[in-house]
Amino acid sequence: MTNSPSQSPQITVNGTRRSLARTPSYLSLLDYLRGQGLTGAKEGCAEGECGACSVLVSRPDGAGSSWVAVNACLPPAVGYDGQEIVTAEGLGGSDGLHPVQEEMAHRGGSQCGYCTPGFVCSMAAEYYRADRAPAAHDADSATSSTTVAMDTGAETSTDHEHGPNGFDLHALSGNLCRCTGYRPIRDAAYALGRPSAQDPLAHRRSEPAPEAVPTRVTDGVHEFVRPSTLHEAMTLLGDDRETRLVAGSTDWGVAANLLMARSPVLVAIDRLHELRELHEGPDHVEIGAALTLSEIERRLDGRVPLLAELFPQFASRLIRNGATLGGNLGTGSPIGDSPPVLLALESQLVLASTRGERVVPLADYFTGYRRTIRDSDELIKAVRIPLPLAASAAFHKIAKRRFDDISSVAVAFAVDIEDGVVRRARIGLGGVAATPLRAYETEAALEGRPWTLQTAQAAARVLGATGTPMDDHRASSRYRAAMLRTALLKFHSQTATQEVDA
Repeated sequence: MTNSPSQSPQITVNGTRRSLARTPSYLSLLDYLRGQGLTGAKEGCAEGECGACSVLVSRPDGAGSSWVAVNACLPPAVGYDGQEIVTAEGLGGSDGLHPVQEEMAHRGGSQCGYCTPGFVCSMAAEYYRADRAPAAHDADSATSSTTVAMDTGAETSTDHEHGPNGFDLHALSGNLCRCTGYRPIRDAAYALGRPSAQDPLAHRRSEPAPEAVPTRVTDGVHEFVRPSTLHEAMTLLGDDRETRLVAGSTDWGVAANLLMARSPVLVAIDRLHELRELHEGPDHVEIGAALTLSEIERRLDGRVPLLAELFPQFASRLIRNGATLGGNLGTGSPIGDSPPVLLALESQLVLASTRGERVVPLADYFTGYRRTIRDSDELIKAVRIPLPLAASAAFHKIAKRRFDDISSVAVAFAVDIEDGVVRRARIGLGGVAATPLRAYETEAALEGRPWTLQTAQAAARVLGATGTPMDDHRASSRYRAAMLRTALLKFHSQTATQEVDA
């Protein structure tokens, strides 16, 4: 970043620079684009659950860049000052369809068309994923710019969630269709080959993504600031004015859309380099608070297995492309998906302000419903996960849908079993109290005891009585208690099987 704020904020959309001057700080990227006449992206839910608003943004990827799909309904438009966006209109036009658009049309992937531009953008992001590789048996047939031979209705995928062309269906997990049906959409995704050498968006990946530039936009009442340094962000946070930090805007954007929330000062911290580092040392892994979940997943590549279990179940790929651990913890929500996992991992938080830094155990961080020990002038700088990791771990999310849903109950286990005895147990819970919890009593009921069904059943009764589960539209208190008990018994079944296999 440069040090001087942008005086005339601009955004590049479909290759054309457009002004962001006089754009309110609370106006979403979606509303801005539609106001510019780019009406392909639609508002379906206004909370990042349907994907009708999906667009592509250029993000740094090593020395080059990658095309990443995001929900345009959530982030503020002025947050994209200096950045590059592609909408469905920019993928193809009257002179020719984009390969994704062509396959969607050819395979019958669109009926009413309302959700189609969003599907097309999410599908295009996966189409351009640099490491997407076809299955070995399809390598020869996947080199064309458009299709892999495939008859509609034929079952040719390599597994339930990946196509023969390497297409990951999780790329579409945040896109909902209410009339076409998902089979033809999946067929279109699995028919895509690799981009041609002449594809301008594929070629664009070899060039650096534009850096987010320092920005300050105000209408006299509401202000948006993208600081150039962490110290500047902390200084703004220490001011007397009511300041709201935003990264992926997956929480604030919902409040802005549905509750008409208008923060006097928005401070964007998602591109601050000091918050985007990831270090793996001998005694801990430190994850920057502003790294997106997709970035963490890719960079860790399964080396923290419990996090690897969490990521596919955390909302959708569209959300994970913007959401951060700092944001998920910063809200203090009792139903966030990351706190149970991070509690089971005995994580610590690095809190920073202009007064300095302090490290606090996550287990001590939550003090009440959406309340934490973080002072008003502090931000979350990083999450530390101590090493070594537990030998056995699992994340159980109980929700009405397998993916892209809010949990009714979430349970994370990290357990060391030696010679058939539980030597160490850490259990994190979400959705059963006003805050995420460590299940200390259940941990004590397990440690030092043989890892038998009888031990698991006794500890499950303790776990089922943990917290103060409530009745709401997602689940009853009795159901939540039953799911706590069942989760531990399921974990025992899984690990007992692993012991036998070993």
